[in-house]
Amino acid sequence: MQYTHEHREIQNTLKRFIEAEINPHVDEWEAAEIFPAHEVFKKMGNLGLLGLTKPEAFGGAGLDYSYSMAMAEALGHIDCGGIPMAIGVQTDMATPALARFGSDELRAQFLAPAIAGDMVGCIGVSEPGAGSDVAGIKTVARKDGDDYVISGQKMWITNSLQADWMCMLVNTGEGPIHKNKSLVMVPMRENGKLLPGIEVGKKIKKIGMNSSDTGLIYFDEVRVPQRYRIGAEGQGFIYQMQQFQEERLWCAASTLQSLTNCVQWTVDWAQERKLFGSTLADQQWVQFKLAELKADIECLRALTYQACEHYIAGEDVTEWATMAKLKAGRLNRTVPDTCLQFWGGMGFTWENKVSRMYRDGRLASIGGGADEVMLGILSKMMGIAKRPQK
Repeated sequence: MQYTHEHREIQNTLKRFIEAEINPHVDEWEAAEIFPAHEVFKKMGNLGLLGLTKPEAFGGAGLDYSYSMAMAEALGHIDCGGIPMAIGVQTDMATPALARFGSDELRAQFLAPAIAGDMVGCIGVSEPGAGSDVAGIKTVARKDGDDYVISGQKMWITNSLQADWMCMLVNTGEGPIHKNKSLVMVPMRENGKLLPGIEVGKKIKKIGMNSSDTGLIYFDEVRVPQRYRIGAEGQGFIYQMQQFQEERLWCAASTLQSLTNCVQWTVDWAQERKLFGSTLADQQWVQFKLAELKADIECLRALTYQACEHYIAGEDVTEWATMAKLKAGRLNRTVPDTCLQFWGGMGFTWENKVSRMYRDGRLASIGGGADEVMLGILSKMMGIAKRPQK
């Protein structure tokens, strides 16, 4: 995959926006443990950045997925991990199934405002007792006339303290756990106030990704029209697995620039840091480790770009996206950790940018499917692990 002039122009637009509208406020938003999503998303919507791959009929640009990759990569210029993740939820995690399988009514009501930046969305899959085990969710939507009545909990939900709607994976029937689930669009707020039956259990305090709000949300007899279901009933697990392909490709692409920055910051520091009559950068061990990290990042870039090529060609990229997500998670741990060591005491300070990457990056091996889940998927696809009996 090669970026064209058009890809670069989108990246340049986004970089200018980040420098003017986001990075000057990152420290403030990190301290507040939330950023003004509606304000930021509206400005991005005005620039046409929230619907690059979405249908033109609903305000999107109708471009192929390489443009999402370019945008995800450029988000790495943001001086924290929480805000890029929140944007990625809006563009590549909560909306792919809606855009692909949603009715025109649903797409007009929820997708178009999300692309315009007038609504903030979130994806409701994880629960207190079901994170990596997606099929183990317990939230139920029972039928009552033309409605679903939803009861349950969703946890670790990015954007949920500000979201206007949730794309929720919920049990809508009996039977096998992979065939009894549906994706349902659930309105959460009107004029900024939670709708009846929806309660924020708590704002979750995390060790990183601080500027991204994360909530535990309760749903008690929340009534939603059945026409708010995305696609066919009972197909939600399949739709969500497909949605994960874009989420995991996005996760891999979103690490490339930030990892590159981390190494470059450390190179610059090492060239200035004096010790033992020379600089830190004069130490061969430091040179070799930073060179190896750069090689690892470029290997991830090649893998991610190749995965994107397969996806654009219409192939099932479960295996490719899984490998890219796995390696991105690992590098998001090893690169900041190695670099932080070279910063010495300065790396152990809260305001250091490598320190922030060290904290934020740890989530990459957990969210969107833990490393162990990625390895399990790959093992099954390679034929070396038994698939569960149906």
